[in-house]
Amino acid sequence: MMKQSSSGQPFSGAQGSVVAPGADFELLADGFEFTEGPSWDHGGQYLVFSDIIGDRMYRWSPDDGCTVFREPSHMANGTTWDRQGRLLVCQHATSRVCRLTREGAAEVIASHFQGRELNSPNDIVEKSNGDIYFTDPNSGRTSPWGVPRAQDLDFQGVYRLAPDTGELTLLVDDFAKPNGLCFSRDETRMFINDTDRQHIRVFDVQADGRLAGGEVWASTDGPHPGVADGMKVDAEGRLFSSGSGGIHVFDRGGERLGVIRTPQKAANFTWGGADRRDLLITASKSLYRLRMVVAGFLPPGYPDI
Repeated sequence: MMKQSSSGQPFSGAQGSVVAPGADFELLADGFEFTEGPSWDHGGQYLVFSDIIGDRMYRWSPDDGCTVFREPSHMANGTTWDRQGRLLVCQHATSRVCRLTREGAAEVIASHFQGRELNSPNDIVEKSNGDIYFTDPNSGRTSPWGVPRAQDLDFQGVYRLAPDTGELTLLVDDFAKPNGLCFSRDETRMFINDTDRQHIRVFDVQADGRLAGGEVWASTDGPHPGVADGMKVDAEGRLFSSGSGGIHVFDRGGERLGVIRTPQKAANFTWGGADRRDLLITASKSLYRLRMVVAGFLPPGYPDI
């Protein structure tokens, strides 16, 4: 591993830093085509992430470095671990959401809505009750992020998948390109960003799992390369989102505190390490680590995976 300077302080903001004092970016692995979809296994202390264009998924750990996890990956993008320790994977090339067992077997859990093929599932989260939410833009039907092909659906949707019945419910269909999504710490709100519009919207999570509201909550625009993409919250409720120039950090009211200026354009990120204070960033052709002040949020009752 090597240190890689970010040309000054990693965090540019007027209201203090979320980055640990003296910390800088560590280059953990590089030489990829386009990195995405990082998920940290807390029990095993390793990271799984995707190289979409390279059609592989990788495993990185401090002891073993970077190894191939799954090939082909069907141009996998977003991933998350479920409460049973299975990996949920969004696949651009097949327009499917799959669930991988610890033994590597794959089960398709979503592929069509009302008889029409999904666009290309992009990012995914699981609620504490097992409900699965994912975004479905058409990015994976374009080159080089996927397999160029006609689109069956005439909208870019956000869905909820019921774990008990497998029923797929369309929640929102007025995005230009829905991408990253995450819950607030108490799961009463969901944040979803729109890549094309460079903003984040906030929704109220209803008792039946549906979403209400959807007003614009914050913007991730700016003069530098980078778009609204991966999104997470930390243990104190701050929201982090990829955007112009790196990773934008917002307080719970939607005020931008600053931007983590990444060495390459950041697509996605997650928290890892034994204390979940390592910010692991998939950025263009590389994987980086940056030490943070506050840990990433782990929902109550979530297993140590």
